[in-house]
Amino acid sequence: MDQADVVILGAGAAGLFCAGSLAGQGLRVVVLDHARDPGEKIRISGGGRCNFTNLGTSHQAFLSEVPRFCASALAGYRPEDFVALVDRAGIAWHEKAQGQLFCDGRATQIVRMLVDRMGAAELRLGVAVQGVMPGMPLRVETSAGPIEARHVVVSTGGKSIPKMGATGIGYDIAQATGHRIVETRPGLVPLTFAQQDLRLSAPLSGMAVTARASLPAAKAPRRAAVAFDDQLLFTHRGLSGPAILQISSYWRPGEELTLDLHPGDTAQALRQAKREGGRVQVATVLARMLPERLATAIVAEEGLEGARLADQPDARLDTLARRVHDWRIRPVGSEGYRTAEVTVGGVDCRDLDARTMASRHVPGLHFIGEVVDVTGWLGGYNFQWAWASGHAAARAILGAAKPDF
Repeated sequence: MDQADVVILGAGAAGLFCAGSLAGQGLRVVVLDHARDPGEKIRISGGGRCNFTNLGTSHQAFLSEVPRFCASALAGYRPEDFVALVDRAGIAWHEKAQGQLFCDGRATQIVRMLVDRMGAAELRLGVAVQGVMPGMPLRVETSAGPIEARHVVVSTGGKSIPKMGATGIGYDIAQATGHRIVETRPGLVPLTFAQQDLRLSAPLSGMAVTARASLPAAKAPRRAAVAFDDQLLFTHRGLSGPAILQISSYWRPGEELTLDLHPGDTAQALRQAKREGGRVQVATVLARMLPERLATAIVAEEGLEGARLADQPDARLDTLARRVHDWRIRPVGSEGYRTAEVTVGGVDCRDLDARTMASRHVPGLHFIGEVVDVTGWLGGYNFQWAWASGHAAARAILGAAKPDF
């Protein structure tokens, strides 16, 4: 029987980081993954430059049925800690808007850093995990045979981007060992429209505008009102862009989405333009606030194509402004796990210890990263959760192995 002190299931961000945090402590650590290469999602993230953390990380930037669950792990390993690690590795980086940090070079630099940091830990690729049997030691069933360990860390990720090899094995392991699963769904994903609603968006495919996407408060599931101001991108299937990706993690099928395509006082601007020179066409004035193609499409939809501003009563201009500020749309769905950046939901946090990421039901079993019901906003938050949760599990394992740690 193959044996180890720690077996980590999954060679993604959380698993690699956890293994590196255990390095040099005299433990035999084995990392298993069915993929051919480690850190595949890291490699493609951030347009290939890896948005590896966000300086503004706090528990408020995460979705979970237990909202403050992630706070302890995030406090134990902060963005500055990972930045220091990146600096020591000699990886150049830069900051974009809203505290988002990216590599100057390629995301593969982060993967190499994490693999190098693992030290003597064994990385076994091309090995499929089939299940975990409770007991002491725990027994991991794999395609290469069983392996026993005092500690098993499940860092198998979620269901997003199945072409990268994503599966639901982590949820299967959790359920088989007595843990609850918060319903999973695609997050940070483009939203799709019914055919009749594509009349406006499809012809504008590829065009972006700064907008606000919002959802009202909801009782079931419990949710406060939420809104995001960022770029919105029209697509041939519906809408994408950061504002839509952000709101998609909160949106549920059947809900109506409100879009403000020009945050500001459009009605006042239209009235002012009318007073100053009303002979100009409505579309021309609206195009000063919105991209021309979008302005033209909205004016046509409102039946004002070719109309002069001077001929419109103020009430008509107010109606046009509401169309800009209060576009109500009911998406029919999303593009699904195929393009989703994350999986919302996962292993119920009520079944885990927030300080150690350890199971409350199975001694020695831990869950970290995306497989847990903790989902961050767009912008590096999910990577910071991977580092922080991996670090929390590693500290707990080392504390159990060395009580004076």
